[in-house]
This record gives sequence, structure tokens and C-alpha cells, in this order.
Amino acid sequence: MKPYILVTNDDGVNAPGILTLIKQMMKLGDVLVVAPDVPRSGQSSAVTVNNPIHAQLIEKKLGLTRYSCNGTPADCVKLAIDDLAERKPDLVVSGVNHGSNASVNVIYSGTMGATLEGCLHGVPSIGFSLSDHSMQADFSYLEPILSKIAEKTLHHGLPEKVCLNVNAPIGPIKGVQIVRQCRGQWTREFEKRTNPHGKDYYWLTGFFENFEPTAKDTDEWVLANGYVSVVPVSIDMTAHKAMEELKKWNL
Repeated sequence: MKPYILVTNDDGVNAPGILTLIKQMMKLGDVLVVAPDVPRSGQSSAVTVNNPIHAQLIEKKLGLTRYSCNGTPADCVKLAIDDLAERKPDLVVSGVNHGSNASVNVIYSGTMGATLEGCLHGVPSIGFSLSDHSMQADFSYLEPILSKIAEKTLHHGLPEKVCLNVNAPIGPIKGVQIVRQCRGQWTREFEKRTNPHGKDYYWLTGFFENFEPTAKDTDEWVLANGYVSVVPVSIDMTAHKAMEELKKWNL
């Protein structure tokens, strides 16, 4: 039986990134696509609780079934696994996101929200991103790496509660490196503006501050130097190292 691969994203069901990912995943198995009907970036692991969710079948052919969903990326994975999939997927892949999800972006990313949701369901899951926000982004350098990482994951599996955050630089790729998440933070995140009626409003913007620009074992460093970064991400958010210190509080 061919591998059964669930594909989703946060840029929308017809975004160039997801079409690239679908093409590569069809080389490895049968593909089910359940993706947002419109771009839903920055949704993290948000789920829809106050509105009904609809899924519309938009394409069905040998080896590929595609649905458009009005929910969040996490909704798409939940709905796919709970109802739309013919069987439990062997792999969940999300992306390819238009824009990097390295460092703290993993917290806000709808791409990674979907990846984490797949992981929560016990399915090996990967989030793919390219450091180019343009809808005309060139994915050609990344294409062979998409299928290679997915194939390796299907073969080896992933540790329990662990998924992968994969980010690629723009242009030629020197190789792939397994690294850690860079410590950093977004600053000056909102720009204050005034509308024609004299009312103030705020527009999300911001600048990323890298707290360790010379550290060579981080995703930000390898991306800046032409490599694809692969960061293992855990859905267990317990700060295990802090537990012993907290126990000293004698709560």
C-alpha cells in the first residue's frame, strides 16, 4: 500500500507553495489535501469554536484528493484526520510557507500550528517554509529536499511528541543541517497610523532581533549561510529543567 500523505498550509489551498509540495508528495504516495480557502497566516494552533466549518471538494483524481476548508490550518488537520481521510495518514506535511518560520516564528505560524496538530494525532509531521514572502517565490532549489526529508521521515519515523520545522533560504542550497531554534524576539511590532477620519490605528510590522547572531548551531545562522535548517520541535511544553528549581519553593 502506498503511503497516505496529508498536505495542508496557511497560505491558502491554491498558493504556489502548497502546489509545489503536492507535486513532490505525489511522487511518494497518495495525497489528501485539506487546506484553508483563503490565507490564514499567523493563526498558530487556533481552532474555530463559534462558526461551522465547511469543506468543499475541489479536485479528485488518481492519487490526489483536494478539499478547500473555511477553517484554520489546525482545523484542516483535525477535520482531515477525523472525517475526510480514508485512513489515518502516514505523514502530515504543511507548507511550503511563503516566509521563514525559524526562531520564535514557530510560535505564531499557522504552518507549524498544522504541523503540531498532526503530531498531536500521533502522525509524523513536517512543516516546510521558504524565506521568501513573494507569491512568485522560486521553489525549484527546495523541491528535491522536500521529497528527501519526507521520504526519510516515512522510512524512519519521528520520536513521540516530536515534529520537524524545516526552513530554506532563498536561492541555491548548500545542504541540510540539524540545528536548534535561535533565541530572538520581534520588537517594535506595531506602527501607529491615523486614518482619514483622524482615528488612530495600529499596523502589525516589527523587526526581528537575533539574540545570538554568531552562534553557528541555530536555524537563523544556517539559513543566513545558505543551508536548510531542520529543527526538531516538541509538543511537550513542560520546562523539565525548571522543575527541580520550582520544587525548592516548597509550594
